[in-house]
Amino acid sequence: MTETASSKQIQGRTGPWEIVLGLEIHAQVASKSKLFSGAAVGFGAGPNQQVSLVDAAMPGMLPVLNGFCVEQAVKTGLGLKAQINLKSRFDRKNYFYPDLPQGYQISQFDQPIVGEGVVTVERDDGTTFDVGIERLHLEQDAGKSLHDQDPNATYVDLNRAGTALMEIVSKPHMRTSEEAAAYVKKIRTILVYLGTCDGDMEKGNLRADVNVSVCRPGDYEKFRETGSFKHLGTRCEIKNVNSYRYIQQAIEYEARRQIEILEDGGKIDQETRLFDPGKLETRSMRSKEEAHDYRYFPDPDLLPLILDPAWVKAIEETLPELPDAKKQRLQSQYGLSAYDAGVLIIESDRADYFEAAAKGRDAKLVANWVTNELLARLSADGHEIADSPLPSSDIAQLVELIENGTISSKIAKEVFEHMWAGEGRPSAIVKARGLVQINDTGAIEAAIDALIAANPDKAAAVKEKPQAIGWFVGQVMKETGGKANPATVNALLKSKLGL
Repeated sequence: MTETASSKQIQGRTGPWEIVLGLEIHAQVASKSKLFSGAAVGFGAGPNQQVSLVDAAMPGMLPVLNGFCVEQAVKTGLGLKAQINLKSRFDRKNYFYPDLPQGYQISQFDQPIVGEGVVTVERDDGTTFDVGIERLHLEQDAGKSLHDQDPNATYVDLNRAGTALMEIVSKPHMRTSEEAAAYVKKIRTILVYLGTCDGDMEKGNLRADVNVSVCRPGDYEKFRETGSFKHLGTRCEIKNVNSYRYIQQAIEYEARRQIEILEDGGKIDQETRLFDPGKLETRSMRSKEEAHDYRYFPDPDLLPLILDPAWVKAIEETLPELPDAKKQRLQSQYGLSAYDAGVLIIESDRADYFEAAAKGRDAKLVANWVTNELLARLSADGHEIADSPLPSSDIAQLVELIENGTISSKIAKEVFEHMWAGEGRPSAIVKARGLVQINDTGAIEAAIDALIAANPDKAAAVKEKPQAIGWFVGQVMKETGGKANPATVNALLKSKLGL
């Protein structure tokens, strides 16, 4: 099976196929306590050390809604440009979780706290596409079953039980694995900017269920025109995928699996599957339940949730500058390219660092240093920009030394290495190591004269082959230890070589 010229098509034995994707992102609410109890939320505690009587479903214990989690959900909905439902309701989802003691999950069904919205996502090539948000609802997480503690028993850790989750359900608007990964990245960035989820996928604080189906070319367009799912293939849901790479690999394997079944005359069973990153394949987990299988009904222990419009408006007024707006501002205010601005806004800390360093400096030059040398070194050494050993003022001073001609860009890279090694601020390093750029035209001219005199044949050849001047530039820079001003070197050479 190969991809056709259209990136949205996969060529099978019987013709082209297209993928249709919808995602359910489970984002842990950034809150110090759980959704319906006062038990602490955190990573790294010992088993069952963060469990209240409510979480353990002890008789007579009643849930009490955490108002801060409601605020975080509303803030997220506003950030997704989605409808905030002033009236919503909690329901009991009757489904057996071995690590959720009450025997059901408190979730939201037909009256979620957040309704439809839309997110604009950028592909790697700079083009964009819109993904519709179907809903965002609050629900409690389950605990964790531990199968590796005893060969004859399963242990249960309830630390996560009752932790607040936001489930963000997209419409089936994504068509490639790359688009799905880009969508998750965008949602994660928005949540982190808002402060409503830390976005830590490694810890499972943000994970995705990926719904995959395949159809023939033209069927998806019919679905978009009519809204009828009959035009789409049977979907399978891949549960709890927690990395961008795994999301792409799971989609690509699952799409090909479904295509092979259909081309062999079989049919797709609607089911829930798991992705095995070791084997790079999905495997069946259970048949896919429908809403009626969960026997939803309103939770009798919780009143309907009624929101004050003025309260929602007050939350909206506190929203930070979000990624799309920040990207546009960085481009217009600092003259950055769309690419550089896009790299900087991936994390708000990056953009803040850049803006602090760019005050009064050449912003494009600052952006180059932040997005290239600094980010590369931080990544290689396992740092985030928030804990960078180099403050923004050091990058600003380094750029200032380049701007005023004290050092060249080449020397600046050497200075950066000494900065990273902890030798001090850029200006002090330049002074201590004698790295000041040579701007004395007399000294540079003397070096050039000596070089031309020693190489008359090469000097004569430059007139016929002007690009050969590069050899002379390199030799002068070598002679001066890389300290000669490159612009001065080039100007003098051209003059003396008659170019």
